[in-house]
Amino acid sequence: MTTEILLAGFGGQGILFAGKILAYAGLMDNKELSWLPSYGPEMRGGTCNCSVCISDKPVGSPLVLTPDVLIAMNQPSFDKFIGSVRPGGKVFIDSTLVDSKSSRTDIECFYVPSSELAETQNLKGGSNIILLGKVIKETKLFSFETMKAAIEKVVPPKKAALIANNFKAIELGMNS
Repeated sequence: MTTEILLAGFGGQGILFAGKILAYAGLMDNKELSWLPSYGPEMRGGTCNCSVCISDKPVGSPLVLTPDVLIAMNQPSFDKFIGSVRPGGKVFIDSTLVDSKSSRTDIECFYVPSSELAETQNLKGGSNIILLGKVIKETKLFSFETMKAAIEKVVPPKKAALIANNFKAIELGMNS
């Protein structure tokens, strides 16, 4: 089984970091995977997306053109990628920053006010991780324990104090 995931938003929203967490979770579950970041010339504020393929078999191409799972963290990303989601796919949307609703009836959309939740729960910068929590709840792609192990691996030692907040953000997403 192969799951193709596309994460998209503005630079600075943690798109590549969230993609790296998914990739490490795949490694920890002994899956084949690819992680392909893509961002514009501006590091913060420019467009940014990340393709992650997780599979039981070797991954043929790291490019995700028709994702099974889309995480859209802003309006431009929603507008650009909603049409490319594979029928039967799942879309996870930061409804704090995306006003639109999908008119597609062949996909399942989850509107999570993740930026607002991150702000009110004192989880600055945790909107991406809240959405990952919702993704693992709805797709059953990984267990909470696998996600925790991936977060511990990806968060650099100098930012180890943020690990607990990331765990809290995952749980918040799973419960939203």
